[in-house]
Amino acid sequence: MAYPRTRLGSVPTRRVVPVVGWPEDEESEGTVPDRKRRLGLEAHPEGGYFQRIYTSPHTAPTPAGPRPTATAIHYLLTRDEPLGRLHRNRSDILHFLVDGGPVEYVTVTPDGALDRVTLRAGERHFLVVPGQVWKGSRLTGDAAHALVAEVVTPGFDYADHRFAGPDDFADRPGLREELAPFLP
Repeated sequence: MAYPRTRLGSVPTRRVVPVVGWPEDEESEGTVPDRKRRLGLEAHPEGGYFQRIYTSPHTAPTPAGPRPTATAIHYLLTRDEPLGRLHRNRSDILHFLVDGGPVEYVTVTPDGALDRVTLRAGERHFLVVPGQVWKGSRLTGDAAHALVAEVVTPGFDYADHRFAGPDDFADRPGLREELAPFLP
């Protein structure tokens, strides 16, 4: 399939969202609540805050029906919302640390393999979580916040999303214990 050539910025977005830096400390001008407001972030069902910043105008067929070829959000964890609950999606998700951190991701593959990855400035700042892999996230150390850009492909739809429940890891007590901070 051939895609039309476009100029950078010619694909429509929901709205233009500025990428803004964060202060080094909470006392300086532009506190986390100010930045949440400026970015238009709202509470995310997983924990933290988010704003959808892009939805592709193109669609792709999936087993669950047509989806945008990609969507993107800003996702923010803060001291008052430091945890992203364990969940999985049908689509692949690319995570880019924009500011702050470190932020730890825990993933569990369908066969039960557990992995932990920490994104931090100057080191690892990118993570891909394939579809059907469980994922949770949390601030680590004394981090005040972590701003992450997420790109979902095919695009995100709540019908493709599922939170982990109390029975999902009941047959693997050791794994359930490792995941306890990310479970309801």
